[in-house]
Amino acid sequence: MGQSRSRSALVFLRVSRLIDWLNEKVGRIISWLTLLMVIVVSVDVLLRYVFSVSYLALQEFEWHAFSLVFLLGAGFTLKHNDHVRVDVFYQRLGRRGKALINLVGCLIFLFPGCYLVIKTSFPFIYSSWSMHEGSPEPGGLPFRYLIKAAIPLGFMLVGIQGISLFIRNLFTLLGIETDEEG
Repeated sequence: MGQSRSRSALVFLRVSRLIDWLNEKVGRIISWLTLLMVIVVSVDVLLRYVFSVSYLALQEFEWHAFSLVFLLGAGFTLKHNDHVRVDVFYQRLGRRGKALINLVGCLIFLFPGCYLVIKTSFPFIYSSWSMHEGSPEPGGLPFRYLIKAAIPLGFMLVGIQGISLFIRNLFTLLGIETDEEG
């Protein structure tokens, strides 16, 4: 029985590591978009305040890029435990106490929240894709529907990272070593 338990634990640990790897790769790729966004914002500010020139496409690119960074980088942020939270009680807890809070948080907030956003975003995205939605402003960017399609993708990345978080914290509660922080 102990050997089958360790095989099951190994399978779950491999799933967790695969999810971690995926979100790490996505996060590293998105970090380059962050650099590009900083450059574009700097150019936009320079053009606007030094040369009194403004381009709507540049401004829209800024919020498109920010949307992608926020949505697609959220799973990476969760992987690195960098999301904002109120740590009044959490910081005082031991490893098992934190693991329990994380498990309950995944079950009550993270998984249902991701599910609701993904489920409710599909009609919104379908409508955008069906009309090939672009910017309503002259000189704005086309393909707004592509940005909207990142909504369920981003929340899927957060949701699967939640699965990895859940697995690691469950192992902590069960006393199964993973050599990783939960």
